[in-house]
Amino acid sequence: MRGALGGPGVLLRRLREVMAAPVSPQERLDRLVVLIAGNLVAEVCSVYVLLEDGSLELYATEGLNREAVHLTRMRADEGLVGLIASEAEPVALSDAQSHPAFSYRPETGEEIYHSFLGVPILRGGAVMGVLVIQNRASRLYNEEEIETLQTTAMIMAEMIAAGGLKSLAPPGSMIGLDRPIHGVGVKLADGVGLGYAVLHEPRVAITNLIAENPAREVKRLEAAIAEMRTAIDELIERGDVAHTGEHRDVLETFRMFAHDQGWLRRMREVVMTGLTAEAAVERVQSDTRAKMLRQTDPYLRERLHDLDDLANRLLRTLMGKANGVAHEKLPENAILIARSMGPAALLDYDRVRLRGLILEEGGPTSHIAIVARALGIPAVGEIVNATALIQSGDAVIVDGQAGEVQIRPQPDVENAYKDKARLRARKQEQYRKLKDLPAVTKDGVEINLQINAGLLVDMHSLDETAAAGIGLFRTELQFMVAQHMPTTTEQQALYGAVLKAAQGRPVVFRTLDIGGDKVLPYMERVEEENPALGWRAIRIGLDKPRLLRGQIRAMLRAGAGQDMRIMLPMVATVDEFLRARFIVRRELAMMEKQERPAPTNLELGVMVEVPSLLFELAEISREADFLSIGTNDLMQFLFAADRENRRVSERFDPLCVAALRALRTIVEAAGEAGCPVSVCGEMGGKPLETMALIGLGYRSFSMSAASFGPVKAMLRALDVRKLRERMDWMLASSDGASSLRSQLSALATELKVPV
Repeated sequence: MRGALGGPGVLLRRLREVMAAPVSPQERLDRLVVLIAGNLVAEVCSVYVLLEDGSLELYATEGLNREAVHLTRMRADEGLVGLIASEAEPVALSDAQSHPAFSYRPETGEEIYHSFLGVPILRGGAVMGVLVIQNRASRLYNEEEIETLQTTAMIMAEMIAAGGLKSLAPPGSMIGLDRPIHGVGVKLADGVGLGYAVLHEPRVAITNLIAENPAREVKRLEAAIAEMRTAIDELIERGDVAHTGEHRDVLETFRMFAHDQGWLRRMREVVMTGLTAEAAVERVQSDTRAKMLRQTDPYLRERLHDLDDLANRLLRTLMGKANGVAHEKLPENAILIARSMGPAALLDYDRVRLRGLILEEGGPTSHIAIVARALGIPAVGEIVNATALIQSGDAVIVDGQAGEVQIRPQPDVENAYKDKARLRARKQEQYRKLKDLPAVTKDGVEINLQINAGLLVDMHSLDETAAAGIGLFRTELQFMVAQHMPTTTEQQALYGAVLKAAQGRPVVFRTLDIGGDKVLPYMERVEEENPALGWRAIRIGLDKPRLLRGQIRAMLRAGAGQDMRIMLPMVATVDEFLRARFIVRRELAMMEKQERPAPTNLELGVMVEVPSLLFELAEISREADFLSIGTNDLMQFLFAADRENRRVSERFDPLCVAALRALRTIVEAAGEAGCPVSVCGEMGGKPLETMALIGLGYRSFSMSAASFGPVKAMLRALDVRKLRERMDWMLASSDGASSLRSQLSALATELKVPV
């Protein structure tokens, strides 16, 4: 006999009765496995629960030896149960013992059972356990049985997530979403933050899982999908959404998935197993998420995010909740959790209460990382499935220095991080004591230290660090956080406010550096094979002179009566600089003609970040008023290694001989021409790298405010003469070593320089 006795609806209704019964957790589990076995005509039904150490423990069984309950345990990669947990896919076999993954456990007495069906217990794509049925006879389980068991597993997942099995966990251990998790991701912003999780897009809480009337639930589902489709169509066609660009691309993707008949059919099938429309959406998306999280294809992973957004939209439509982000009141120590975020969204939160940021996406050079560093918020990116693994209110630790997160940490781990935070605070206090001391090396060499900025909120760091000025003001951040193209008046207001906050200290404004990975939602998006090498920065400015003229005009007006410094990014040839300078001079001539006040002194500089410029250094040093090295792009172009690609981004060390020789060539050529040169990339904000750059001859650096103290402490202990002698020898006598990092670290130790 095959199939479920009385159908899946009967099973789910009886499951609900068992779940509501006033019994102990173990008795509830024992009743559930008996009920499932009887309904699915199985001789065995077993529940395995995933523990915090990654093992799977037998928690209940009908048919196997009951003495094995809480004794049988296997690794997550062991046996058929481990295979299901690791792959997050059902396994149905007519002869389980012939499968290569089969693992015999004599204490269970399962050797007499041949057919096997196991499904993962999933919630939000995260595996919480495995549900298994078995029979003595060799047989194939049909689709209805597999579907019914998966639906039953979803009910169990909610029970585990709600803490229904807490009391059954082994001493000192935890299960389900209570278990501590250590995640390793990518460092976005330095610092250590301890607090409680706040989801940027909170999960829609589904309280009613089991349907009273499946036919009515199908109608609700279809009505909600129709409503959602109409809303997306209207949003696309509305005049306030650009007809091209990223927003429209995203919405068109929504529309494509929203009209996918396979997606609708899958949810309809799940509803007919006895779940409500909301539970069906959650179930289908959890299954999809579990599968796609195990994919390595970046395109498929990106589609997962589209489906997540669409499922959340549909759930909110079904439950009558407004779509969009719910900005709840933050707790005192909030750790923000998000799949991805734009910089504007982060700025909407109360900075005073925010202690950290965890993202499923986002690299160290992403927009959100730049803003997090500017705000001094510890941040870690690329934590897989973070939004499903972390619940609102969970205790969370963000270690931006190591690129690690601790979710629901044990007390000893939490205490260790508290000690780390206190140690960091003491170091910061030591750095603050250096604030009023000059940035001069041990042997009297003056070093100019400035900070990077991009928002008005960054300006307070000038006084906190006593920096000499702003060596790089990223003007594109204003464009990225705005809902529309900032007008010349709006730009002028920002630049004027920045100059006022600087109180006479120099500010270097970089013209718009967009394109590549920096796409403005209200501008046309250009699809390119290699965006980093494509239409970006000054190339856009020269091709769209109206855009560049408007920004230059705003800068010149804001700097009226003051010294003004403007820097051009991504310049590849001297000719590009000359063309841009012509536009600047024409704007100055226009101001003079209109009798508008102009800057008292204007300097126009160049970002050296394209290797081709290294072969025109003499010419560009004569034409430009100053040079600034953008080490981030210069290194990725020099080694043809995409800095956003983790497979190659750390393959080449900026302290290798080739990179250091290139950097020495720049500083020497600038020196011969009498052209000031500084470093404003990430390399200039790391003590060991900055030490090497000083050894090459650099005397001016701009960095994040957080890097200021460590770099200043390093240079005040440095003897430049000894460093220069040793570095000249290292670069001249290189024996093919790919990096000088270890030699430079040893030299820092010898000279007692803190790096």
